[in-house]
Amino acid sequence: MKQQHWRELAAGIVVPVLVVALWQITAMLGWVNPQVLPSPAAVVHKWFEYLLPLQPYDPAAGSWLAWAVSGELVGDTLSSMYRVVVGFAVGAGLALPLGLVMGSSKRMYAWLNPLMQVLRPIPPIAYIPLAILWFGLGNAPAVFLIALGAFFPVLMNTIAGVRQVDGIYIRAARNLGVGQHTMFVRVMLPAAVPYILSGVRIGIGTAFIVVIVSEMIAVNNGLGFRILEAREYFWSDKIIAGMISIGLLGLAIDVAMNKLNNHLLRWHRGLEN
Repeated sequence: MKQQHWRELAAGIVVPVLVVALWQITAMLGWVNPQVLPSPAAVVHKWFEYLLPLQPYDPAAGSWLAWAVSGELVGDTLSSMYRVVVGFAVGAGLALPLGLVMGSSKRMYAWLNPLMQVLRPIPPIAYIPLAILWFGLGNAPAVFLIALGAFFPVLMNTIAGVRQVDGIYIRAARNLGVGQHTMFVRVMLPAAVPYILSGVRIGIGTAFIVVIVSEMIAVNNGLGFRILEAREYFWSDKIIAGMISIGLLGLAIDVAMNKLNNHLLRWHRGLEN
């Protein structure tokens, strides 16, 4: 099992390594302007500058650990993750109960679904002017936009999960005399968990996309803000370093969510003892 895991990991690394190698060769041969596309070596160098503290360590100024995490990249990452966590918690916290209600009640679904279908295609980016008008600048508009981005994936997957519960489960529960409340809690909700977790995974990915856009407009820190700042000064190496940081952070979040899903859904795959 472990050998297969390492083979899959090695296969996934091959293409990125080839792309970076081709990129480095192109830069070394001078085929592109380094101001437009710097070499991977220059990007890595800038990434470490972005990561490391700006000032040398001074014991009188505080602890070594506080100094070690005082670099721009660490601060920007923490700021972005804070907004993602808060915004996602708000969006998913509203979407999950609403999705359960709409999925389990035909009347509520008939009342609310038209409104949801009108609002759902509107991208969160379109709300930026209103978000700034309503909340000003800072974390509040960013959290609002992230909550919007996370809301609909969780909502629609929750509705689909509840409405598409296998009829065999429902008929079996009814034959056993199960009441409506028990039917929902013990049958419909567990059967909908795979859909809900898929919505959560998509919602987190959407929230992470929205936070970068919102930071370019509404706040003065975070990964998105730093990329926009680098663009204004034509620091293309820092732009790409920030993009790589976003990609690595997004990959880490997705891997963590995948592992959590696999763990929570072991019963669904028949792996529970």
